[in-house]
Amino acid sequence: MDEPLSIVQVSKASGVTSRTLRHYDDIGLLPPAFADTSGRRYYQREQLIRLQQILLLRELGLGLDTIAEVLDGSVSRAEALRLHRKWLLAERDRLDRLADTVARTIEELEGGEHMSAKELFEGFSPHSEKAKWLAEEAVERWGEDAVQSHERSKRWSDEKWDAVKRQGAEAAERLAELLREGVPADDERALDAVAAHRAWLESFWTPDAESYTGLGRLYSDDERFRGVYEAIHPGLAEYLRDAMAAYARARMS
Repeated sequence: MDEPLSIVQVSKASGVTSRTLRHYDDIGLLPPAFADTSGRRYYQREQLIRLQQILLLRELGLGLDTIAEVLDGSVSRAEALRLHRKWLLAERDRLDRLADTVARTIEELEGGEHMSAKELFEGFSPHSEKAKWLAEEAVERWGEDAVQSHERSKRWSDEKWDAVKRQGAEAAERLAELLREGVPADDERALDAVAAHRAWLESFWTPDAESYTGLGRLYSDDERFRGVYEAIHPGLAEYLRDAMAAYARARMS
C-alpha cells in the first residue's frame, strides 16, 4: 500500500490549494482518509483517485453539487454530461452569433453597412460568465442566502445589466491603475476603489467581512476568476485579494 500523503503533499502533486482541499472536506465532497491528533489531513490512493475525478468533472464545467451527485451515484455521469453538452451547444450558438457581430463590425469600420445599436451587441450574454461563477461559488462556500439578490437580478433589463457590468469594469480598471502606480493594497485610495467593487458586488449578493475576504482569495486561487483579472493587468488578482482583505479589516469589522 502506498504511504498516505499529507494535505500539503496532495496540494503540491495536484495543484489544488490546501484551502480548496479543506473546503472539499467541509462540504463532504472529498473527506481525507484520516486525520492525525493535531488535525492534519492525510489522503490515500482512494482519495487521490476521487480527487482526479473531481478535477476532471470540474474541467467539464460541472458544479460541485453535481459532481458530488455523480461520484456518489445519485446522478449518472452520462446524465450530467448530457446536461453539460446542452449548455455547450447553446454557448456555441451564442459564440457563432458573437463572431458574426464582430465580422459585421469590421465591415462597417471599413466602409460597409451601418449596424443598429441592437445589432452591435448581438451575441453578448447579459448574464456574464463572471456573475454565473460568482453565484455558483457563493452558494458552495457561503450558502443559499448569499445569492438571493442574484436570483432577483435575473429579472433585470438589458439596460440594467449593462449599467452593472460597466460599474464592475470601472472598479476593476481603477484598481489596475493603482497597481500600475505602485499604490499599496491597504492605501486609502485602494480601499476607496475596493468600495466601488463592493458596491458592484452587492448587485448580486451582500458579503460580510469574512466572506468578502474569502472571495478575494477565490479571485486569486481560482483560475477562472484569476484569468479575468490577470487579463486586465498582470498581478491584479493578488492585488485585488490583498485590497479586499485590507478593506474588510478597515471598513467591515
